[in-house]
Amino acid sequence: MKLNKSHSSLQVAALVVLRIFIGWHLLFEGVSKLLNPGWSSAGFLKESQWILEGFAQWVIANPHILEIVDFMNTWGLIAIGLGLIVGLFVHVAALSGVLLLLLYYFNNPPLVGLEYTVPSEGNYLIVNKTLIESFALLVIALFPTSHVFGIDFFIKRFMKEK
Repeated sequence: MKLNKSHSSLQVAALVVLRIFIGWHLLFEGVSKLLNPGWSSAGFLKESQWILEGFAQWVIANPHILEIVDFMNTWGLIAIGLGLIVGLFVHVAALSGVLLLLLYYFNNPPLVGLEYTVPSEGNYLIVNKTLIESFALLVIALFPTSHVFGIDFFIKRFMKEK
């Protein structure tokens, strides 16, 4: 999809800011994990009670797999966040973010009957911040704002000149 003249400058700017804010959030989450030598996804995975519970338990039971998941989670967050912030491969970054956030959601969704030992920062039912941010990334993937503001703009321009 291409941004067209029917989108106002304000609409495009709002989408760019949304892209950068979500990028910052994901980048910060990844860097926080990277800088914390004791961080592991095991605590989160132990809380899994829904359709990915079996997978989560399998990951926890295999230290080598857990190490790979931790590495991919940390560096995935960093790569997705950087891509969104600088506007590089935004479509791929946004869709990767959607998948990652949906993995988080499907491990620990706010559904009736599921109780978690880790305190929640709010009260949710079905829709939570993770699901909202995932949907926002889907919107970002559908509107190529990086072709207006981001490194993708220069890549696109360079490819046209060849």
